[in-house]
Amino acid sequence: MSTADPALQDGAVAPLRRPGSVLSVLRRAAAGRLAVVPLLLFVAVAFGIPAVAMAHGAFYTNTATSAPGTASTFTTGNITASLQGGYLTALTGSVKLSAVSALIGTVGGLLLAQAVVTSRFKALRHAVLSASGVLANFGGVPLAFAFIATLGNAGVLTTHLHLKDAGWSLYTFWGLTLVYLYFLVPLMVLSVLPSLDGLRRQWREAAQNNGATLWQYWRHVALPVLAPSLLGGFVLLFGTAFAAYATAAAMVGASVPLITLQIANALNGNVAADASNVALAMSLDMVVIAALVMVVYLPLQRRSARWLV
Repeated sequence: MSTADPALQDGAVAPLRRPGSVLSVLRRAAAGRLAVVPLLLFVAVAFGIPAVAMAHGAFYTNTATSAPGTASTFTTGNITASLQGGYLTALTGSVKLSAVSALIGTVGGLLLAQAVVTSRFKALRHAVLSASGVLANFGGVPLAFAFIATLGNAGVLTTHLHLKDAGWSLYTFWGLTLVYLYFLVPLMVLSVLPSLDGLRRQWREAAQNNGATLWQYWRHVALPVLAPSLLGGFVLLFGTAFAAYATAAAMVGASVPLITLQIANALNGNVAADASNVALAMSLDMVVIAALVMVVYLPLQRRSARWLV
């Protein structure tokens, strides 16, 4: 005699069981919300307070230069000054440098990632991923020193290959772009590799069976699928290059106008006395541009996430 539940015979599916009580569900939800409280407090202290202080300083006069006993007053002069003259030149220079380096890094990272995906050697994939993880976070003064020692005016390759005779200079716009690509290309590899893994082999076989060439497959199938991921990677690289400071400060100084260098000079009083509020206004300009970048990046990231499964 069978003891099985008749409701489960003949391939029937067991009904879903409800939670023990509504109270237990509410308790678990409350516990999940409480677990997020430390993160929210950290974000509020580490990002919220500096952001409020920066916005306040950008729209108010410097209290250090005000008359004793008087409070700072509201003004838009700091924002106006941050968008004029050398400050505006530095802002446009940073946007141009970030856009160019991000575009080259996107193309280079895609090609390198595609070579890794199509390779038959698993050791090569692991080696490239490990190297990309390290190089994507390698920057600042050590990176600047490495390039100065290699491709600077007295660098090893510059001397042996006589690059100065050909007009090469590391301390220019294109020299700084080359340095930025050192960590932007690995970052793009890490960003686009999961999307390349999401390309189904059946799609390429179906395209070939229908007489499509390799270029037609990439144009009509692969690139439309990868477009959100590629655009998202470009935006990520743009934001990374736009916020970089230490590498440019240690290598080019004032030879290449950048907004991050102008902010440092204004805070140190190298441009004009009591220009700290203008520096805060320039920082607010960077935040606005970064916010616009994130507005573009987040929808693209969500759209491309479905290809990662």
